[in-house]
Amino acid sequence: MTERLICILIGYFCGLFQTGYIVGKLKGIDIRQHGSGNAGTTNILRTMGVKYALIVLLGDALKCGIAIMITRALFTSDFKSMLPLLFVYASAGVILGHNFPFYMGFKGGKGIAATAGFIIFGLHPMMTLVGIIVFFSIFFITHYVSLGSIMIYVALVICSIVFMKTDFYKWDLGGEAYLYREYLIVIVLLMILMLFRHKDNIKRLFKGCERKTYLRSHPEIDVK
Repeated sequence: MTERLICILIGYFCGLFQTGYIVGKLKGIDIRQHGSGNAGTTNILRTMGVKYALIVLLGDALKCGIAIMITRALFTSDFKSMLPLLFVYASAGVILGHNFPFYMGFKGGKGIAATAGFIIFGLHPMMTLVGIIVFFSIFFITHYVSLGSIMIYVALVICSIVFMKTDFYKWDLGGEAYLYREYLIVIVLLMILMLFRHKDNIKRLFKGCERKTYLRSHPEIDVK
């Protein structure tokens, strides 16, 4: 159990690197005082434009990759069979650090870019492909970032179940079935957290008043 807690802590401290907040500050902007008040990629896109949104997306995804690399370096020798499970704990820590940074009054982003980092660095490349197809197909059809983000988690849960049942991942979790169940439980808990963070977006989606996002839209702030 200690190794799980260590992974969460590693992830949390990596997640404290608030790329959106830092990018905004470098341009003299407190992103929390603009747009939705969120420090994530979508608000950066709407407020500062595509270039800065890509920087934030990359930074938030990479911090999850860094947490996974640290976890691999620390635990490969003693917990090799548990690495897939430890990766998800480290990623959960990153998402918690990103969403609830203590030095920002626990008001961060919503964890979708960090989740993308988990999918890219911690899972099979097929899951990355699934995530890209799911998100961008929904986004370009509806222009709702929130809906695409929600469906990424739905796809993640479904694929995790299917891939494990078919042994697609070829993971060796020591033959312990409870480790598979634990992995899925953590994924489901992350989805519940995501739904909680998107509760206002979900209400607006049902009401038909959720804000749409267009890549070619002019940013709200003219950033030089």
